[in-house]
Amino acid sequence: MLPNLITLLRIPLLAIIIGMLYSATAGMRFVAAGLIIVLILMDTLDGVVARATKQTSLLGSILDIAADRAVELILWVVAADLDLIPVIVPVIVIARGVFVDALRAVAPAYGMAPFDLVQSRLGRLLVGSPWLRAPYGLVKAIAFFLLALGYAFSAQSTVAAVRSASTIAAVAQVATWLAVTLCLVRGIPVFIEAPRQLKARETRAAQDAPATQSRYQLTQEVINDGRQER
Repeated sequence: MLPNLITLLRIPLLAIIIGMLYSATAGMRFVAAGLIIVLILMDTLDGVVARATKQTSLLGSILDIAADRAVELILWVVAADLDLIPVIVPVIVIARGVFVDALRAVAPAYGMAPFDLVQSRLGRLLVGSPWLRAPYGLVKAIAFFLLALGYAFSAQSTVAAVRSASTIAAVAQVATWLAVTLCLVRGIPVFIEAPRQLKARETRAAQDAPATQSRYQLTQEVINDGRQER
């Protein structure tokens, strides 16, 4: 399907962007910065096309989430490797993602949807509300673009380019740390509420187990009595 193709094409485009960022020429880096915008817009485009053509699917949703996560994590790691941001940034983002995904992964085993781990009104607002999700995505996009743009200017030796690189880099750092802050804020409700929700489900399952066993034994006794009467 076309939406899934658009989603999957983000990965080779990401590889091209990374190759350009590691180029020593300013021109290639400027192109990489522009392609980052295209890469981000493709994330919106696949959803628009899916809804317009009525080709939404579970597979498409999974691919979209996977592509989003891959693009974000890889760009943070590349930015740290190029010394554009502190290495602690991708460490925080990756650690947060791993723990949140791990907690959500066990939810179905307890009969819960992954996003049902957060029940409080504030928690749902922070985790699932478009009022926070959209700004978070926008801040990340700005950070990635400005980091690449400042890096492109740094490859030029003119006074104007050096000043531009310094100014853009400073703004990019602000956007980066704002993105990290929002990342943590959106993860905190999961860290706090998920263990409590899973513990409650586990306790409930343990309490229901004897009753289930008793009903099973009673059924077996009825069956055996019926056989004996025959």
